[in-house]
Amino acid sequence: SGKGGVGKSSITVNLAASLAKLGRRVGVIDADIYGHSIPLMLGVDQRPVVVDELIVPPLGHGLKVMSIGFFLEENTPVMWRGPMLHKALEQFLGDVHWGELDDLVVDMPPGTGDMSISLGQLLPQAEALIVTTPQPAAQEVAVRAALMAEKIGMRIAGVIENMSYLVGSGDAIFGAGGGQALATQVDVPLLGHVPLDPRLRELADEGTPVVLAEPDAEVSGAIAAIAETLVERAPAQPGAMRKRLPLAQI
Repeated sequence: SGKGGVGKSSITVNLAASLAKLGRRVGVIDADIYGHSIPLMLGVDQRPVVVDELIVPPLGHGLKVMSIGFFLEENTPVMWRGPMLHKALEQFLGDVHWGELDDLVVDMPPGTGDMSISLGQLLPQAEALIVTTPQPAAQEVAVRAALMAEKIGMRIAGVIENMSYLVGSGDAIFGAGGGQALATQVDVPLLGHVPLDPRLRELADEGTPVVLAEPDAEVSGAIAAIAETLVERAPAQPGAMRKRLPLAQI
């Protein structure tokens, strides 16, 4: 998104779980090294194991997951410079036994710095999903992430507007129109509006995606519809990680 606090990680785990519900084999990389939260949101607390010099990723709700959080003691902060960040992403891609995947979803840190550039270098076929909230302040910052993706040759699959309105009341707490404005500005589709639902946050803290725990909820339907749209527009060809794989950057 270029900006923190727009719900990239929440969208990541629920989008990945929605893709898996469609019968796809899905992996998730937590590339937000400084602010890793994917293990918590997927309820994964076991450490990866090493087999034949490859890291076997743990499973969370059927998703293969890799995060720097698995290798830290408790809540130890990560204090690395750029080259270390690049190396971590390189190892997550090259030293992990992902096996056969249809989709690899990467939760990126905010901003347009080292990790975004490294992703473009290491996975030149990656596609970007830009997440924003409706207000102009978030939309204007998210444009930078879209422009960065274009500069490094990454295709933008579309925009997701998160926290569009409060579920139940329909109140536009964060304003309206930012997602469409962003999509129009960068000439990509607006993939969907995801409502603000306290249950999404509560279930994430408990380690379960809302799309699995409450599939009939309005927020679950919105995210599931985005997953279906992505599959329809760009169906993945099953294959190992060494083969060309679409990748959704959140």
